[in-house]
Amino acid sequence: MSIIYSKLTSVINRISDEFHKSFLFTTIFSILAFIEKQWVNSFFKGLYPDENFLGFLNKINILKNHLFNPLIVLLLFAMFLILSLNTPSTSLVITLAIAFIAFFIGSAILPRYILNSKNIKTITFDKKDIYSIGFCLILVSFVFFGICIASVGGIPLLKPSIRYLLKPIFTMPVFLIIPGTCLVAGYYLKEFQLKNITRSQARFRFLVLLAINIGILLLLGYRTPLLAAFLIIIIIGFYGNIVSLWEVVMGGVIGVGAIIGIGYFRSLGELTITSSTNPFYTLQSRADFTLHVLNLLDFIGGNFGLTHGKLLASSIPGSDLGPRMLVGKLIAWRTEVTVTPTLIGQMVVDFGKLGVAVEMCLLGFILGTGFKIMQKTKDYFYIAIYALILTYSILGIETGILDIQVLLYFAIAILIYLIIIKKNLK
Repeated sequence: MSIIYSKLTSVINRISDEFHKSFLFTTIFSILAFIEKQWVNSFFKGLYPDENFLGFLNKINILKNHLFNPLIVLLLFAMFLILSLNTPSTSLVITLAIAFIAFFIGSAILPRYILNSKNIKTITFDKKDIYSIGFCLILVSFVFFGICIASVGGIPLLKPSIRYLLKPIFTMPVFLIIPGTCLVAGYYLKEFQLKNITRSQARFRFLVLLAINIGILLLLGYRTPLLAAFLIIIIIGFYGNIVSLWEVVMGGVIGVGAIIGIGYFRSLGELTITSSTNPFYTLQSRADFTLHVLNLLDFIGGNFGLTHGKLLASSIPGSDLGPRMLVGKLIAWRTEVTVTPTLIGQMVVDFGKLGVAVEMCLLGFILGTGFKIMQKTKDYFYIAIYALILTYSILGIETGILDIQVLLYFAIAILIYLIIIKKNLK
């Protein structure tokens, strides 16, 4: 495997180097370097609040040390359920209790029995390799962004109706900007840790990465991937001491506001609501509908499941129906719509309450292990990987972890974590 990795990174490094030498990218990076210099030395930067702004937040231990603990998934899941106006069935309440208990065991209890030495052995990745992989992923997303715009003949944000003409075969590569951003942000964190760049420079580069994501994902009219990029930047910045606690809290408020705002204006454009409708209605109705779907899935899933892995397998490219279309068929016999099944929807349909217990425990263990490795090593790469899988776990609260590329991210993280566990067992 190391030979494959070496060959692959050799090719990717060469591609990255060639693009960096091109006139276009030389010009772009020169302009960004000039703006960065002005930013770092700007008088107005001094007017921005420092790290001690809203200092009382730093005195709250759970925020300062455990803000992005894996248990945040359970907290946000509970909040999402509370938003709904529907009451879950008795069977669903039992399923949710199993899910929460299993996740708690996997994330908070099982990791206590592994990697307990002071200095654990990890896999070391060359920061140049990581940067080149991230840079190339962002390049691919730019190319397919152009293809998406050309294929529908307009910008979906300005014409919401054409968003539904976007084809998954073109949009999926666009979303590679998210892991690309994650890896490049991790590289900048490493540069900051090595003192090759200042904290102000690292913050500026994080902002540039976020701006690029906003420019691409917002124009396509997607909220969830945009929130993913936002969360990744926040988590890496927080654990890398690039972003302050008060900025994380304010960022969370802005993020929720963005979800509500984009959903509200998109609904106005699609004429599904009127201007007199409460902006929070779009969020409440979405939670309400998703919980209704989960009620139905729990009913047909029972204790041991109905599809026995077919729903998860439908994530593989080439399947007749995608996983969310299959959910639509299961609950309404409509294959032309996609339906989000929540984090546990796939689990309960495939393997019932038993599957929920096993899969939620496994998910919790993956996140708990990643959190422990990140805390012990403070390594830029493991901060980035944890940020990536935690982000998609949080977003999966509504959408489920069903996209093939997201499953691939988890598979890579699991492989790396298992190798580390094995190395330390020896």
